[in-house]
Amino acid sequence: MKSRKIFCATIALITAASSFSIEVNRSELETTAGRSGIVFQNYSGPHTIINSVEQIRGIGSALGSEVLASDVEKYSTAGTKNRYYVIHAVDPKEKENLDADIFIIGESATVDHIKNLRRILSAYLSAAYKYSRSDADTIATYITVYNAVYRGNKDYFNSKYKKIVTDAIASDKLGISLDYQEWAGKTQLVIPLSDVNGGLSTVDTSVISDHQVVKSLQNEDDKGIATRKSMVDIKEREADNASETAQESQKKTDAENAKLKEEQDKLSQANKEAVQAKNDSNKAQKEADEAQKKADEAKKKAAENPNDKAAQAEAAKLQTEADKKQAEADKKKAEADKKQDAANKQSENVNEQAKKADEAKSETEAAQAQADKKRNEAQEERAAIAEDQQALMDKESNESGNVIYGLKSIDEVGVMSEIVKMDAETGSVLKESPVSVIRSRTVYEDGDFFVAIAGTNFGNGAIKLVLIDKENLEIVKESNEVLSETSVLVEFGGFYYCVIRENNTFLISKYNENLESMKKSAVAVKAATPITITSKGVLATAGDGKPVLLNLNDLAVISK
Repeated sequence: MKSRKIFCATIALITAASSFSIEVNRSELETTAGRSGIVFQNYSGPHTIINSVEQIRGIGSALGSEVLASDVEKYSTAGTKNRYYVIHAVDPKEKENLDADIFIIGESATVDHIKNLRRILSAYLSAAYKYSRSDADTIATYITVYNAVYRGNKDYFNSKYKKIVTDAIASDKLGISLDYQEWAGKTQLVIPLSDVNGGLSTVDTSVISDHQVVKSLQNEDDKGIATRKSMVDIKEREADNASETAQESQKKTDAENAKLKEEQDKLSQANKEAVQAKNDSNKAQKEADEAQKKADEAKKKAAENPNDKAAQAEAAKLQTEADKKQAEADKKKAEADKKQDAANKQSENVNEQAKKADEAKSETEAAQAQADKKRNEAQEERAAIAEDQQALMDKESNESGNVIYGLKSIDEVGVMSEIVKMDAETGSVLKESPVSVIRSRTVYEDGDFFVAIAGTNFGNGAIKLVLIDKENLEIVKESNEVLSETSVLVEFGGFYYCVIRENNTFLISKYNENLESMKKSAVAVKAATPITITSKGVLATAGDGKPVLLNLNDLAVISK
């Protein structure tokens, strides 16, 4: 017969290797387990309706496809307000600050675990902006932590986002609560958009991975290293993309500068020609003025001697020459004006080309600055990750092999508990289970697993018998049957006995180590009946309040 070990929240902790136990030090647990970072309180128990991962992702995919189907450069909405809803808040007219997608969890939404919310967000990013699943998973994680860090901080969002975004958010819903019970109807996740057509850089990764966000990730048990590495990888690829853009933009800048040089050379030549034409015009006009002056003097002399035919002829001749000179001067002036107009036009061409060259230069500098920024962020984070990895290795090497497990009470009345893993020598908490809805304050150790009753009747929750993996302290399997919320859990002979609910009737069920129901009692029992294993059978309280003795093997009634 395989032996089981049991521990309770009100009694002690037991080691994984022996029956040695120590009393739970509640204050030590609370002190050691305290974290300054973001720790989401999820519902980690059984569910009434179990959706597959792809069904959960389908929620986000549908929303993302709806946004993609509209013009991503314009304001739009997607989804159902009382469930899952997205406001695609973009305004091309406002150049300063960020656009954003506002992901809203409505009052009727049933998401109750941060992993599932991240799956929805990941699928949304993939569908709307063509992120790979891996990249979308990473960004979704950062988005949730970012929105938890800045929960309700309207001033922060006002300083970074466009008016079209801030007009759509409310302080009492802004961001996300750490408690899943406060998500529905009270959540507005802001997703900063750097460029809706930016591909890998659509979401502003610098904003969602600022110092406060990274600090929160560092306070996780594993210091968020895997996720942070993935973000570093994204930023390095962003840097590579920006460098390529900068290189292509530099080619454009060089071409525009070459055109500018060409236009400037043309302007220089046009100015020379205009100056020369102006000089020629001035010279011709001077000659015309001098010719006219001579003609005027001749005409005056002719007027004083009206009978002097020679004087009259000379005056006429000089006037003809003066008129010819003026015509030539007028022609030269027209040519000079034309040259000047050409020079002016060429000057405009130079100005236009200079503007294009400056724009190309600005684009190049912006792309290079983006590349430098992302690369610097990646390098700094890689260095921080290396330090954190070393710290984890040092911590693991310093931990003793005397590991113990036990239950920690979650609420004041002791209804809910969670498993904690501790170092018995140092008293430090090594890990806390995310399953914080263990009931009856009883857990059995079964090989690599713990067997417990867990769950709530809140939302989509259900109370079931569960297997909890020792390594990650998460649920790996749950019973098909729903249990009474006041059921006790008893182990005997390698089988587990508890009270299940079928419609409005309560029965005792006998489970094997795989959580398969082997037998059910033929008689109804009280929802909170004690289950006592005796040498004669299983003693319980029947539905009519009378004690009943059941056969240990098939739970048939022996006597009542």
